[in-house]
Amino acid sequence: QANTTNYLAAEFWINNGATRIVAAREMSLKELKGLRDNIPEKIEIEAFVHGAMCMSYSGRCLLSNYMTGRDANKGACTHPCRWKYSLVEEERPGEYYPVEENERGTYILNSRDLCMIDSLPELIDAGVSSLKIEGRNKSAYYVATIISAYRHALDSYIANPSAYKFDKKWMDELCKASHREFSHGFYYHKPTAEDSTYDTSDYVREYSFIGVVKEYDEKTGLALVQQRNKFVVGDEIETFGPAREMRNLYGSSVYYIKEKI
Repeated sequence: QANTTNYLAAEFWINNGATRIVAAREMSLKELKGLRDNIPEKIEIEAFVHGAMCMSYSGRCLLSNYMTGRDANKGACTHPCRWKYSLVEEERPGEYYPVEENERGTYILNSRDLCMIDSLPELIDAGVSSLKIEGRNKSAYYVATIISAYRHALDSYIANPSAYKFDKKWMDELCKASHREFSHGFYYHKPTAEDSTYDTSDYVREYSFIGVVKEYDEKTGLALVQQRNKFVVGDEIETFGPAREMRNLYGSSVYYIKEKI
């Protein structure tokens, strides 16, 4: 949000003591490469790679602040871009004309979420040294799921860049967190109609976070779980954590609830 879209803007911050440049999310991969080539090698570049995209330039929308008093620039956005709107003619106040695409209305400002997990080599080649992932106001489950997927993909690339191949399982794992449809944002081209969703503002939710494992007894096989959401006999559950591989992707960690507790 500091308008760092080129190396001249970056130079201003570097001259004022900055050691890392957070690039505006409107920059393309080509523009990031140009930034990298024109600033000192010791200066790091951080780029946004995953999460909700603002319909306004670099998150400067004032709708939330104006309509609800919650400031988007202070992390309190109410996401009014996801709401339904009607059209009012200047000389006919009170006459609301619906803007409709289906029975639920339309969402003319509803951008897709950014997802660059399938483009990590391109980001690294462009000179990005830090990946910025949305986390503010998100659940621990969301943050853990998204970061775990990116961590596995990034570690795989670092281990052998020349033999790296994107694994669709990383995307499947990432999608287990609540999300909207994805796009590549501005990285490959300016967004088009394909980078917004006009028929719904709902999230895709196929998994539910049910609890945190607090203790586990290897002898009895019993675990103490702090429940967060409802689960019942017959539900299929998966376990994951920082010291484990990605759930059932690299070895089974899928269980079924067989009896009441």
